[in-house]
Amino acid sequence: MPATVDPAPVAGILHADLDAFYASVEQRDDRRLRGRPVAVGGGVVLAASYEAKRRGVRTAMSARQARSLCPGLVVVRPRFEAYSAASKAVFAIFRDTTPAVQGVSIDEAFLDVRGLHRIDAAPVRLGARLRDRVRDEVGLPITVGVARTPFLAKVASRVAKPDGLLLVDPDGEDAFLHPLPLEVLWGVGAVTAEKLHAFGLATAGDVAALPRSVLEHALGPAMGRHLHAVVHGRTPDRVETGRRRGSVGAQRALGRGPHDPAQVRAALLGLVDRVCRRMRGGHRLARTVVLRLRFADYTKATRSRSFAFATASGAQIGAAAVALLDEAAPLLRERGITLVGVALTGLEPDDHWQPALDLDGGARDGLDVAVDAVADRFGSGALVRGALLRRGTGLEVPTLPDEPEDDA
Repeated sequence: MPATVDPAPVAGILHADLDAFYASVEQRDDRRLRGRPVAVGGGVVLAASYEAKRRGVRTAMSARQARSLCPGLVVVRPRFEAYSAASKAVFAIFRDTTPAVQGVSIDEAFLDVRGLHRIDAAPVRLGARLRDRVRDEVGLPITVGVARTPFLAKVASRVAKPDGLLLVDPDGEDAFLHPLPLEVLWGVGAVTAEKLHAFGLATAGDVAALPRSVLEHALGPAMGRHLHAVVHGRTPDRVETGRRRGSVGAQRALGRGPHDPAQVRAALLGLVDRVCRRMRGGHRLARTVVLRLRFADYTKATRSRSFAFATASGAQIGAAAVALLDEAAPLLRERGITLVGVALTGLEPDDHWQPALDLDGGARDGLDVAVDAVADRFGSGALVRGALLRRGTGLEVPTLPDEPEDDA
């Protein structure tokens, strides 16, 4: 009986990533902005066009700093409804290309087109056609990376930006990956890169030359194993569809302080209201609340608290978030705060909910139901905490809708 031969690996995963998404929508809709440096935001830059990026403007930078780096910068207020509409149009093209689409955010996704070459076209040709359709039908530039795995496709799209198409051939993965700087690798943040630079490592090839044990010792077991797998091309090759998100969060930039602690608390509770409403709308419960902080020196920290039972109670989650903020108060007084955020993790279906026994008064679940009903009928801004009336609730950035789980 003849021995079976494994099929040759195919570069059949696309990573499609809209270029400078918010800014590109603004330039599409206003001809006067085309070719000019554009930043979307208010006090903080949410997105920058490539004309602005080339002058040093970056996301999360203050508008004042951005203008100092780029005189002539045009700052426009965000139009989230326009961005959501553009995202829906682009995702319709994704799903018309293949049913196997994994959304990453409203402006990027992985597409599995393996096998379509038998009935349609080669993956790189599908990537080129997708780019043409997004430009012709939606009016936006998009970059596509084509590779054997989602990780390599993501790196390829980063290298090809802006408005490019790049194929990583399976036989040339090391030749593509190893010369790249560490910062390009998906999952290597500033802290990890700094640790590696301290050891004299600058490229993926430098890391690939090290034994896994050395990386585990330098970065910790989990990160060491992950990075060793990354630089040797041993990352998963599947696109995950029908996966419900594992967390829901929101954050608010506060600008440089000092800030009244009561206002920071109010901003945090406004974010809790927002994420709880989104979570309940997806029929989910949370086991853990995470507080996210960014200090005046732009370093970050997180604090978390878990519940004995998963919950959707805004009062319970808000109390936990405020307790975490109170615990961090000495640190905030010392280092200042420029951003506060909250995330709910450990999400699970709300089919079985164990309510807490409220010994201090009547249950408040009815309040959540009433507030959600008002928001559904009249919009999320119909009811606002009194403490936020003067300052507002902040910007609510659009997110991908939660996908239903595939039937077993």
